Amino acid sequence: MEKVRHRLDETDSRITAALLAAPRASWRTVGRVLGISERTVVRRASPLFHDGTLRATAVRNPVHFPDLIPLALRIRCKPNRITAVAATLARRPDTVWVDVLGGGDEICTILFLDGPDARNNLLLRDLPATPAVQSWTSHVLLRVFPAAFDWSGGLLTEAELTSLRPDMSAAPTRPALLPLDHQLIATLTEDGRASYTDLARRADTTALTARRRLEALVGGQVIRLATEVDLARLGIRAEALLWITVSPGGMEETGRQLSRHPQVRFASATTGPANLLVAVAAADLNALYHFLSDTIGALEHVSTIEVTPILTGVKRTGLVRPGSL
Repeated sequence: MEKVRHRLDETDSRITAALLAAPRASWRTVGRVLGISERTVVRRASPLFHDGTLRATAVRNPVHFPDLIPLALRIRCKPNRITAVAATLARRPDTVWVDVLGGGDEICTILFLDGPDARNNLLLRDLPATPAVQSWTSHVLLRVFPAAFDWSGGLLTEAELTSLRPDMSAAPTRPALLPLDHQLIATLTEDGRASYTDLARRADTTALTARRRLEALVGGQVIRLATEVDLARLGIRAEALLWITVSPGGMEETGRQLSRHPQVRFASATTGPANLLVAVAAADLNALYHFLSDTIGALEHVSTIEVTPILTGVKRTGLVRPGSL
């Protein structure tokens, strides 16, 4: 039986929103920005990380890893087997998201596959050998727009967000990857808030070097830091994936515009009949309607849109959610 997911109170929700916007912000910084004491932040946030309500992690940017193949799959399943298929996908280490969609017979999953062999094994061997899978379509993620990664659910003011966010006005400078960077990334994937001392120990370097390399990796958008939380705990009751078709000349402009919207968690250019994939989180169906009507409707390059409601998120940012199935 699924566990009841209680909403966080206002203070917990605002602390969570701050950590969504700035995953490695210090407790002191979070307290200063939110107008509460550092002690309160520690007392409220530490148990949320300890019990898995919050998880800090890191995700590679496929642009900077040439062998990585980012793929979105839409999988049609037999409804009575969709739970098992979603659970199997969630257990794969290369799945980033696994969502059950629509009428309960479709799954969308985002995978970061390590090369053509991994892709071909999935598409030509694993999926065809799964009797519960009826059909699927695959969509390569051509470009993931990074602005949406500091999503905060509208729980913070613009002034608070500005105080938390790093200055991103300068164009990112891509650093050359060093051997120690791969170990730093592996450690941050396990714990995005690992101390510089822990990062240095795992990468066999100094804390100062670990800090400098982390700042270079984040500033150069080689990785993104993320805080993962079940959005239902923040009062979010309407999530959907939007498959949007825009004119080719408008892909960059439209993708960037949408990625900056406070209700957008993810935006990517993709192959397939639609050329933008956008994940939206709204307070309720009315808020989702107004997003579609007012925000999407005002974009000049959009020609068609398919809205697929998310019934349940089984895995997000590499985290399998307990009680999600």
